[in-house]
Amino acid sequence: MKYFAFVFLLLLTGCSVGKYEYSNKAREKVDMTFTGVPTILGAGALGTTIPLTDEYSLTAAHVARYSLYRVKSRNPECDLAIVYHKNKNLKAPVFRNGNIGDRVNLFGYSFISAMPVKSEGTSLTNTVFKSKWNKQSCVVVASDAGTVQGMSGGAVYNNSDGTIAGVIIGYADRINDGKSGKVKYKNVSVYIPYASFKTWLDTELQINSSHGN
Repeated sequence: MKYFAFVFLLLLTGCSVGKYEYSNKAREKVDMTFTGVPTILGAGALGTTIPLTDEYSLTAAHVARYSLYRVKSRNPECDLAIVYHKNKNLKAPVFRNGNIGDRVNLFGYSFISAMPVKSEGTSLTNTVFKSKWNKQSCVVVASDAGTVQGMSGGAVYNNSDGTIAGVIIGYADRINDGKSGKVKYKNVSVYIPYASFKTWLDTELQINSSHGN
């Protein structure tokens, strides 16, 4: 029998885990979006999007829900959504699923500073969780790379070739082993790997291409 670890996920709405740093390079990888979620100061919170085409961007569904952008499609299983967004001078992203043990770079925007940030780490394990935004059937990956509020919807890049391995959706204070029930990892970032949304993304973008012909 195949056992999965189980993650106790916290969406990126108020904390951070691990190390991250300012990165001007992140501006080339992702965009910042404001959401309608009020804060103590009355301003909206921040989220991150990944430019896909001249018309669309990819982000976490929980970011899209409160974003100022109109939603084109929400993934039926995973915490992901495609939103309408005009992207200028876009270099089309290349996606490739990574492997456990691979080095990855995470890019997004920090709610604390509203600045682009980056972290680096290793993909640790496949894991599953069920929430309002994510069904248990959507396998996610835990990484020891740092994350901070605002990075949800940001991009996870394969360190080896600069392709996109997945989309950041949150962090976990602990991950329990599916067989023993014991804590396996603590304070990790969590992302949805390309393998979990490839078919959906290809279908949505192909539908758009066919409508344009």
